[in-house]
Amino acid sequence: MKLGDTPFNLDATLCCGQVFRWEKVRGWWYGVTGDRAFKIRQIGDMLEFTNASEQFIKRYFGLGDDLPKISAEIGKDDYIRAALREFWGMRIIRQDPWECLISYICATYKSIPAIKRMLLNLSRKFGEKTTLDGMEFFTFPTPETLASARVQQLAECGLGYRARFVLETSKQIFEGRFMLESLRQLPYEQAKKQLCTLPGVGPKVADCVLLFSLDKLEAFPVDRWIARVIVNHYGHMLPRELAKKLLGKECLSSAEYMRLNAFGREYFGQYAGYAQEYLYHYERMNAAGCKIGV
Repeated sequence: MKLGDTPFNLDATLCCGQVFRWEKVRGWWYGVTGDRAFKIRQIGDMLEFTNASEQFIKRYFGLGDDLPKISAEIGKDDYIRAALREFWGMRIIRQDPWECLISYICATYKSIPAIKRMLLNLSRKFGEKTTLDGMEFFTFPTPETLASARVQQLAECGLGYRARFVLETSKQIFEGRFMLESLRQLPYEQAKKQLCTLPGVGPKVADCVLLFSLDKLEAFPVDRWIARVIVNHYGHMLPRELAKKLLGKECLSSAEYMRLNAFGREYFGQYAGYAQEYLYHYERMNAAGCKIGV
């Protein structure tokens, strides 16, 4: 599939922390969506893939998003413009809302490697096995399967206290008491409020699910990396006492989260979610000592 003038950076898109069940093997990215595994790689402006349709690839990787327009709207200062230049072509993936929801409930207060282990354990224990290129993969468990699990079985996958949240949320989804897909039709604030009624879902998890699976590109998740970015690079735009209070702080109160979330959405506008992901990835790579620009 030829990308033409469509800017796309596959590596950055799959490495920036928005998805957890992808691995790169011998130049190919392997992942599982729905009931099948598929692989994809990028060579210049060409995408090669197996076991997926072109329509699916375009939708999943957000290739319909007008990235030049988005960049023009969010590129309001030197720092975000540097992030955009460095990872140009990185896109917001459209994940399955169910898998995204459970993934981010599991992600609370966990590192990316730990999240990956939990989700792999869940999929091995409760998903279905499939193969591609002689390698073994597992589909993500269905709401019915997880709703029928025992708390101890979920805890054995490394979920800890999250096991009960996953179980209770799975029951609500499976029994039809909560309709994830219906949130696409709601305004951002209303959809977020409804998501936060689910067990284990707070403002940050809700923002992640809305941004990464439900097309709410104005959502602006705030974690310690984004809080650090805002304090260090946009602190002069915050009330002085708030900026001072947030210096070096690892965990945010609900009120602090709301203030930083509101700042991001107001400053960056309707595509604040794209700004968040570029800033998040740029900050993490700089902190890790990666050779930016190489």
